[in-house]
Amino acid sequence: MNQRLILKFENLVWLHGACRQLHTPSYKKIHRAQWKPVPLSAHPVWSVLYPQFRQKGKLVSVALPQCRHLSTKETKERKKKVPLTKGEVEIRQTMTIEELAQAMGKDIDHIYEALLYTDVDLDSLEPDSILYEDHIKLIVKKSGMKYRSAKLKEEKERENTDAVKRPPADPAVLIPRPPVVTILGHVDHGKTTLLDSLRKTQVAAMEAGGITQHIGAFLVHLPSGEKITFLDTPGHAAFSAMRARGTQITDIVILVVAAEDGVMQQTVESIQHAKNAGVPLILAINKCDKPEADPERVKKELLAHDVVCEEFGGDVQAVNISALKGENLMVLAEATVALAEMLELKADPTGLVEGTVIESRKDKGKGPVTTAIIQRGTLRKGCVLVAGKTWAKVRFMFDENGKTVEAASPGIPVEIMGWKEVPSAGDEILEVESEQRAHEVVSWRTYTEQQERVKRDVEVIEAKQKEHRMEYEKKQQKLAHLTWRQRKAVLYKANKHLMFSKPKERTEMDKNTLLIIVKGDVDGSVEAILNILDSYDANDECKLDVIHFGIGDINETDISLAEAFHGVIFGFSVKASESIKKLAAKKGIKIKLHNIIYKLIEDLKDELNSRLPPSVVENTIGEASVLDTFSVTVGKNKIPVAGCRVHKGLLDKKKKFKLIRTGNVIWKGSLSSLKHHKDDVPLIKTGMDCGLSLDTNIEFKLGDEIICYEEKEVERTTSWDPGF
Repeated sequence: MNQRLILKFENLVWLHGACRQLHTPSYKKIHRAQWKPVPLSAHPVWSVLYPQFRQKGKLVSVALPQCRHLSTKETKERKKKVPLTKGEVEIRQTMTIEELAQAMGKDIDHIYEALLYTDVDLDSLEPDSILYEDHIKLIVKKSGMKYRSAKLKEEKERENTDAVKRPPADPAVLIPRPPVVTILGHVDHGKTTLLDSLRKTQVAAMEAGGITQHIGAFLVHLPSGEKITFLDTPGHAAFSAMRARGTQITDIVILVVAAEDGVMQQTVESIQHAKNAGVPLILAINKCDKPEADPERVKKELLAHDVVCEEFGGDVQAVNISALKGENLMVLAEATVALAEMLELKADPTGLVEGTVIESRKDKGKGPVTTAIIQRGTLRKGCVLVAGKTWAKVRFMFDENGKTVEAASPGIPVEIMGWKEVPSAGDEILEVESEQRAHEVVSWRTYTEQQERVKRDVEVIEAKQKEHRMEYEKKQQKLAHLTWRQRKAVLYKANKHLMFSKPKERTEMDKNTLLIIVKGDVDGSVEAILNILDSYDANDECKLDVIHFGIGDINETDISLAEAFHGVIFGFSVKASESIKKLAAKKGIKIKLHNIIYKLIEDLKDELNSRLPPSVVENTIGEASVLDTFSVTVGKNKIPVAGCRVHKGLLDKKKKFKLIRTGNVIWKGSLSSLKHHKDDVPLIKTGMDCGLSLDTNIEFKLGDEIICYEEKEVERTTSWDPGF
């Protein structure tokens, strides 16, 4: 009997040793192909898997090293070790376990052992599993070796094929050109009305809400024969970037200030734009025909911003005008021409064209269209242009009135048709020799942008990896004194609540997030709206994300995106066809179209407000003072009772109550009883005495206040202020 027990015990010990050997990584890799299903026999399971262990009298301590020896032997036969040079290992950014073992001159088991007590899951590793640079360096260091990075294959440097501006022109070929004048000023101070009066058209009447929505470039012919190119930029806060872009390509700034309003927020901003661009100013004090007009006050206010008029010893010309009645407009035009003559504005009308995109849009009939100002050369039909990452072969050119033109010389604004894609406002326009050359330029610019993006992405990834590594090491240090089982239990307890809260968190996130799609008529309008959205600072209330923006009417792609992200579509000066509206209604997608930017932002704020959880407001119904305290016995319990007198409003038993002591709320809840002369009553009015008890055993004190109130949900409004 004892002999049998000893034999069984011995078999169990051998089986345990065999199982341990079975789970070693090296044995798994080498013997996996040798494992085959075997029919049951009288032999123990371990004897089938490991016939070498059936020899009696062999101890486990002898058997295991033999098996270990076999595994390492086969590994050595399969892969020969690479001799090391002075203990240095040549590493790459990514290597397989097998490659690293070969480079180090070690077996695969050594790599597995080095990875113990790291964040790598050993069970999922194979010889061809990829290790990244941080783990590779860690393994080499643990092995007492040094590493050096392998030389990367030098990528053939790509030739720069970008288009660049020509060298400065010979002064002999320069000819006078019209000045480019930007009209800046505060909202509704009369900029568009001034420009309208100068060119005798009705631009202001056509603009939605009477406010210029996007930049316009116009050529004005004066009776004297002089030409002036005007840029009309929006004045309200939404379009700060567009005004800044206007001053970058302008020669003279006319600052319009209303005589009755004086210096305002956008007036100061416009002055700053002009100073940054180094552009001279002419002051146009508008609305001087009004009784409350005070031009002298305007001039004095501008002194605080370093704008000194000629009558105060400065160099800024000031002209009092009335844009609406057309008073003194020729004086303003003559002042502009005089300043332009002093500046001696000249340009080269020969050679390849150079210019700047003022505005761009996508027109249904014309396709991508840009408004541009030519700065050098003469633009003609058939010219090949590049701007940003797109190009054009000029098909047609139009002036500000929509009439076709054959040529555009320096200083002339023109609308260009023939672009492959819509360029961005502010992009530099350069003419190239051929379409093939245009493709080369666009390809190079796309390539350089991709390289920059890859570089930024790598930096972000490395920073994140470093951050995660530091977090992991901190966690490991805290758990270093625990066994792996204890460590696993601690991590499970720490993360257990997250498993159950994730769905709820996702629901809350969806509820308090507004995802929007922005579509605009022109590039500048979309840019302005995005600039406003950049000022959003109430993410703690409701998160706001722009998932897509673009130019053109609402289309099916926008609907699909909005459906996928549960978003809302906002359109500015664009349309949505009936079929698109029906599709959106069918899918439950909101489309909000506006022609005035203020209305769009107000609608956006309303949409944000609808996603905010309501705030609970307490309305006081009645107040009573505790004049006496006593207790009553109900069964075996003593219940505190307060004798009160109502001195304001009424006490309604159905409502909520709170107990206030020395200014602090010490209880909130419901009444268990409300009596008047020993009778249960539903409510007590002002001036009446009553006895009441709470739904808890809190002792009353003389001087306590009892407040009866009701809670009402009130819609919250976002704290975001876009600056209007």
